[in-house]
Amino acid sequence: MLAKFKIPKTLLWVANLFGLFLLIFTGFRLATFLAFHPASVSFADALPSFGMGFRYDLRWIAVILLPVVALSTFPKLSPFYSAVNKKWWTWYLAIITFLVFFFFAAGFGSFSYNRTPLDAGAMNFAEDFGISMKMIWQTYPLIWMLLGLLVAVLFFRWMYHRSHWQVINRTDGKGIPHRRKYFIITVLFFLLMIYGSLGTQPLRWADSFRFKNSFKSYLAINPLQNFVATMRLRNPDYNAKKAKEVFPVMAEWMPLPDPSVFSYRRETGPRSSSLESRPNIILVQCESFSMYKSTMSGNPTNATPYFDSLCRQGIFFNRCFSPHFSTARALFAILTGTPDAQLFKFSTRNPEAVKQHTIVNSFDAYDKHYFLGGSPEFNNFEGILGNIKGLQMHTGDYFKAPKVNVWGVSDKDLFLAANDLFRKKDKPFFAYIQTSGNHRPYNKTIPESDTGFIRVTVPEEELRKYGFESLDEYNCFRYSDYCFRQFIEAARKEAYFHNTIFVFVGDHGLAGNAEPMYPPLWTEQRLTDEHVPLLFYAPDLLAPQLRNEVVSQIDILPTIAGLLHEPYLNTTLGRDLLDPAKKNNFAFITNTSDRIGMVTDDFYFTRYIKSGEEQLSPMHPGVPVYSARQKDSIQQRLSVFTLAYFETAKYLLMNNDKD
Repeated sequence: MLAKFKIPKTLLWVANLFGLFLLIFTGFRLATFLAFHPASVSFADALPSFGMGFRYDLRWIAVILLPVVALSTFPKLSPFYSAVNKKWWTWYLAIITFLVFFFFAAGFGSFSYNRTPLDAGAMNFAEDFGISMKMIWQTYPLIWMLLGLLVAVLFFRWMYHRSHWQVINRTDGKGIPHRRKYFIITVLFFLLMIYGSLGTQPLRWADSFRFKNSFKSYLAINPLQNFVATMRLRNPDYNAKKAKEVFPVMAEWMPLPDPSVFSYRRETGPRSSSLESRPNIILVQCESFSMYKSTMSGNPTNATPYFDSLCRQGIFFNRCFSPHFSTARALFAILTGTPDAQLFKFSTRNPEAVKQHTIVNSFDAYDKHYFLGGSPEFNNFEGILGNIKGLQMHTGDYFKAPKVNVWGVSDKDLFLAANDLFRKKDKPFFAYIQTSGNHRPYNKTIPESDTGFIRVTVPEEELRKYGFESLDEYNCFRYSDYCFRQFIEAARKEAYFHNTIFVFVGDHGLAGNAEPMYPPLWTEQRLTDEHVPLLFYAPDLLAPQLRNEVVSQIDILPTIAGLLHEPYLNTTLGRDLLDPAKKNNFAFITNTSDRIGMVTDDFYFTRYIKSGEEQLSPMHPGVPVYSARQKDSIQQRLSVFTLAYFETAKYLLMNNDKD
């Protein structure tokens, strides 16, 4: 039809290309919805997300096709001027298609891996390219995926050729002139699509977060937009003036000893209930130990019966939260007492933030050890660990056992090697054991030689109902419980056991269906990503307690220090959970979706950083009934506190390097 209006051939071809790319972009969004939408979000519910996504897609299609139109304003550069031009332009489109497909495949993988869209945080793993590629190689059918990508690109290059040929067939002999004005009009039209709006404000990245449901927001944004928009957020960002202004708010909530002095430095003496026996400390950071998947949550799959039995014998906090989703961020938060509030780059990878004070250095009389089955170079674990004075590293080739996958030796071999060292110690020790077994590739985590562990079969429908994505993941989670048992039973035979505090904490949770165990909020608002078990286990030293208050990973070291009969220096935000003077239960959460939040015993408050949208949600059905005015007051108070905490955390990331 356009040919009747004497539209130039290049623009007719661009119109066809526009339709092809729109099909690709829309197909990806539809596939994302079909593969990952939670049961609570129907297709009708997601239509506004598709509408918003259409605007982002138009922007990127315009970006892709604008060079073809703009350069073809000059006839000699048109794809219809010569066979050489046709070749170069179709190869340009093929390369662009490859990049688009690559980003879409990576975006699909990001959803599959952690239920969030691709963003600049992926660069954290690109910085560990070798290890990351080994994990992908061992987890996914990479050869088939690359072949599929190549076939798709070649197919679309053929489509571009065919479309070019069709335009020639329809227009040859009709005397269609070049008409530069049509090209200028098209360029202006594409610029309008890139702007993305008919109003005074352009279409922004933050606009995708206007939805009150995280999945709807993730569905709206496409991977290209999200990746480019978040790249600039990888740089450190803090404001010392703001941190000082909000200090009185922080001092009130924590609380701090002197609200008039801007300092988080607290020199704390022994509590009356501290232990004078100089107990050993074994702190275990448990990979992907998601609370809702565990037996402790009431999950009927009963994946962690042994750990559940330990929790009944120790001080168990059933509402502990990691500040962020990542193993590196968990290590950072636990050791420093500061949430890693740099949203799109791990602070372990930031030279300006890696130098930190840690409470571990207050344990002067203790030998200090770190155990990891693989390489501590991954995400620069060794950088943050370098802040611990006199730390002895036991990683990688230290272990005699064979490596089971990219993450090194099995957790069982990791624990038993640590136990062999501990039983030889004749002075107090602090040990940090970091497991990695409960992680992709799930099918290569359990050693075939470990005949003591028996895999079980559970119907897939039941697994998905209770939060597991596959039978391999379920058995991998069960294997973690088996490894905990092997460790504790081996330790129980040794003399050191009776004067040792074992601390177990998940590094982060995982997305999935938690509704059989927790209110819908936990699944819809992704609290499952950060909700982890926290256990202090020392049957000869600590009386069992079940603690229901909200706590954070950053509180672990101050609590350990409070149990020891020694003074310690705390310079950041962690608090002693067993201190009778503690008040205000809360845990700060950030995530890569431009959202910060604060969890309290009764509410989960969230705020989108860019748009300023806020939401207050009850944490459980037992929350008292408040009037609208009371809820507004609670929301305002939490809003002020959450922003104050965020500014403070960003400040402390860059200002916590003094002993």
